[in-house]
Amino acid sequence: MSPAAAGSFTVRATSGAARRGALSLARGTVETPAFMPVGTAATVKALTPADLRELGAQIVLSNTYHLWLRPGRETLEAAGGLHAFMGWDRPILTDSGGFQVFSLESRRIVSDGGVRFRSHLDGSEHEFTPENVLAFQEALGVDVAMALDVCVKLPAERDDVEEAVRRTTLWARRCAAARTNAKTALFGIVQGGLDEGLRARSASEIVALDLPGYAIGGLSVGESREDMRRLTRFTAALLPREKPRYLMGVGTVPDVLAAIDAGVDMFDCVYPTRCGRTGRAMTRRGDLNIRNAEFVRDFRPLDAVCGCAVCRGFTRAYISHLFRANEMLGPRLLSYHNLAVLLDLTKEARAAIEAAAWPEFFAQALGRFENV
Repeated sequence: MSPAAAGSFTVRATSGAARRGALSLARGTVETPAFMPVGTAATVKALTPADLRELGAQIVLSNTYHLWLRPGRETLEAAGGLHAFMGWDRPILTDSGGFQVFSLESRRIVSDGGVRFRSHLDGSEHEFTPENVLAFQEALGVDVAMALDVCVKLPAERDDVEEAVRRTTLWARRCAAARTNAKTALFGIVQGGLDEGLRARSASEIVALDLPGYAIGGLSVGESREDMRRLTRFTAALLPREKPRYLMGVGTVPDVLAAIDAGVDMFDCVYPTRCGRTGRAMTRRGDLNIRNAEFVRDFRPLDAVCGCAVCRGFTRAYISHLFRANEMLGPRLLSYHNLAVLLDLTKEARAAIEAAAWPEFFAQALGRFENV
């Protein structure tokens, strides 16, 4: 297999703009639309690989910045790669770490060559370049590697966004030229902030590289939900039909539904597990703060339409008790359930698109979600 052949994608059905597809990767096929649980530091917080397989997770995401700092490339290579290290035998996508580096602000210096930064852990100095970030991801043996990009926090001045688009294209070209591992598919990232003209320019330049897939970046970073959805739909329409489309950092029920409706295939977000750790339960009718007094004697499942092991075996009252008693089982159960909601939702979306019934499913599912 040549590097250009890694990550082949097939659109099997459409319903409106929504797509039902399949992404073939080195360690398996990902049926899309697909939600990717986030395992930032080689673990999806509170859950085991067996939990994730039971939930039906097809692919997980990990993060180059965090793995680079700890445990580091030497340890991960000695372990036999990231899959062996974390005990996960299905596909893995790694973010380039660009978002984390650019969030450091006072700890980084950016140039066309790359980014010099100081670790948030111990202050040690490091440098990310398009080439060494890709080499790191390939050395870990991941299935999808993201090109190093420049993510601008919104709102931002147009000049800053334009410069981010220029550097993102420059770095994507260098990543494309540096590819060596045919089993790792390289995805490019479209930037452009809230400016449709810059989005169109970025998409044109990144698509010209003919990569296996494309991500919509620079959203869910401070803009309104209305702007996020508008730019998602606008950008998705600029991307090739025959390549997967990945919206970065989105993980609420209404936002995932809206992204699928816009023609996006893949999503990731820490939202479901972060909510799980803080007592927020995701349901098809809105989120619940399980710590609230109203749930102390509520013996119903978290979500009446959810068939996950948590909803089958435990009540709101019990999970509320676990959080009030600071028992570690509470965050574990809630994280499991929250991921089940999104993984089941995308599974149902695939079926609706195959049946050419997506518009009806979308309207009904969004209508049920009361606390948007």
